[in-house]
Amino acid sequence: MPRILAIDYGQKRTGIAVTDELQIIASGLTTIPSADIFTFLKSYFATENVIKILVGDPKQMNGQPSESAAMIDAFVTELQKQFPEISLVRVDERFTSKMAFQSMIDSGLSKKQRQNKALIDEISATIMLRDYLTRKMI
Repeated sequence: MPRILAIDYGQKRTGIAVTDELQIIASGLTTIPSADIFTFLKSYFATENVIKILVGDPKQMNGQPSESAAMIDAFVTELQKQFPEISLVRVDERFTSKMAFQSMIDSGLSKKQRQNKALIDEISATIMLRDYLTRKMI
C-alpha cells in the first residue's frame, strides 16, 4: 500500500512526515531547507510509493488566509506541476506549531532542545498527518 506524505512548508525550513505502508502510523521523516524541497521529493518519490501529499493550509483564527498563504499557494502550484500523478490535499495547520511545542515539553525535552525549530517543523507535519489519518478512519 502506498504512503501518505505531509509537508509543513515554511520560508526557511520544511518539516516532512510520512505514514507507514499501511497508512496507520504517522512518523516524522525530516526537516530540510525549503530551497531543497523539490530535489528531496524527487529523490524520495524515486524510492517510495507515495499516493497523496498533504500540505498545511495556513489560516488566521477567523479562517482567513495568513500572511504566508501566498508563498504556500505558489509552492502548491509548483508541487502539482512537478508531481501531477500524486493527489494533493490542503489541511488546516492552525495550532500545529503550538501542539508540537507542547508535545516537546510533554516528552521531557530540555529548554535548549525545544528551541530546535527544525524539530518543531517536523513534529508539526507529523501532527497534521496524524490528524488527517484520524479523520479518515472515522
